[in-house]
Amino acid sequence: MLTKKQLDLLKFINDRVQRDGVPPSFDEMKDALDLRSKSGIHRLITALEERGFIQRLAHRARAIEIVKLPDALDKKGGFQPRVIEGDKTDTPAAAIPVEAIHAMELPVMGRIAAGTPIAAISEVSHHVAVPGQMLSGQAHHYALEVKGDSMIEAGINDGDVVVIQEQNTAENGDIVVAIVEDQEATLKTFRRHGSSIALEPANASYETRVLPDHMVKVQGRLVGLIRSY
Repeated sequence: MLTKKQLDLLKFINDRVQRDGVPPSFDEMKDALDLRSKSGIHRLITALEERGFIQRLAHRARAIEIVKLPDALDKKGGFQPRVIEGDKTDTPAAAIPVEAIHAMELPVMGRIAAGTPIAAISEVSHHVAVPGQMLSGQAHHYALEVKGDSMIEAGINDGDVVVIQEQNTAENGDIVVAIVEDQEATLKTFRRHGSSIALEPANASYETRVLPDHMVKVQGRLVGLIRSY
């Protein structure tokens, strides 16, 4: 059983794939479902993937395969799964999003804790190529390797590389890189409660940390994820 939001998102993705040959961007999904941040879309996508309705493919921009549709959407003879592989050289140029043609090398600034916080990030370990669709305008971006499992319910696994837009503010519900007491770096969902900041995990095995706002500095917001298999 899907929630209304999950069903609405699945229908929107399927309609766009059938119409244009490519799935919508996360920004387009967010606007279509009238959500305030893309973190909500990440959660819906993860839920649809866990329920077997879609599959995300590694290292391909906007690569979503619709595996099946629920009875409410599946019209007789009208559905065929389609795989969007934006980085294959034999794909017609008209079918490739403009963002998928361009990639940018981003510095990987070591590891970020999705679990117990680790020493604050400071050095470039290597670089990674990131599809242009993950990057926003003229903002600065960097990447981090995830260590730990505290964000698995948000679709972020140990060993994933997360793409971070550098900024020092956040809205409630954003997944952020937070520096705690100028010493520890962690990847968590940001919530402000008056003069306190809650850093929420996405794993029931971990507890939410609530700290005075002067002890928490936002270093960036999650905008993308790269997974290797």
